[in-house]
Amino acid sequence: MPPRKVPTARQRRLGSELRKLREHAGLQLGEAAALLSTDRTSISNTESGRFGVSGQRVRTWASHYGCSDAAYVDALATMAEERGKGWWEEYRGDLSAGALDLAELEHHAHALRAAQIMHMPGLLQTEDYARAVFEEAVPPVSPVVLRRRLSHRLRRRDVLDRQEPPICTFLIHEAALRLQFGGPKVAGAQLNYLLNQSERDNVTVRVIPFSIGGFPNAGSSTLYVCGPVSQLDTVQTDTPNGSAFLDAETRLANYRAVLDRIEERSLDPDQSRDFILDVAQHL
Repeated sequence: MPPRKVPTARQRRLGSELRKLREHAGLQLGEAAALLSTDRTSISNTESGRFGVSGQRVRTWASHYGCSDAAYVDALATMAEERGKGWWEEYRGDLSAGALDLAELEHHAHALRAAQIMHMPGLLQTEDYARAVFEEAVPPVSPVVLRRRLSHRLRRRDVLDRQEPPICTFLIHEAALRLQFGGPKVAGAQLNYLLNQSERDNVTVRVIPFSIGGFPNAGSSTLYVCGPVSQLDTVQTDTPNGSAFLDAETRLANYRAVLDRIEERSLDPDQSRDFILDVAQHL
């Protein structure tokens, strides 16, 4: 397959998983190349995501590497076969690679868990609220860029409407509920939209009230994306320069523990809806 100009985060992830398979088998690049009747460069480029790979080749490599986890291998083979361009590719060149990678990550998610501290979750934002958030950017964005960012943000919400949507749990801090991006009218409409979305069968909203005091990872928002198997889970966090995607086993375990502790301290879904309604009524 021809080399890719810039592999996506998902393509790089597939390559890194193939590298893990090789390393777990105790094979150096040269040894793997001899075993697979190929060359070191091809394997290296595939493991970096620069070269594509077929699902059948993934199965062949996994078999030679002695991987017996059928569900894991099936998931990797499925990733390899996903060659069609998603809707987010329409925005390449206009938005950051991290924004496109996030949309792709959400598209393939089996479940989502998020802790939001200062903003509403992107998947639950109204157009006016999202516009108000984007308008706070420094330096300010042009009207054209603003329209593209809004269009991308709203299309991300479609993942909640697909035939088999991901099961989502959104833990939202009281600060995010009370920050009035766009003013009271926009903030009120956003809170009502949040209440409506919380009625979805696949969406759970829980509030983290000020009254609980401190909690783990309070300084930043976290999105935990569950893949088809646990080995393919990913954590996305916001940084000053964009998104960071984490998939090391220890990091994943730590973030699962963080979200578990936050969820334990959050209001239950019914209490959360009452809390959100009260905030909305006092705007």
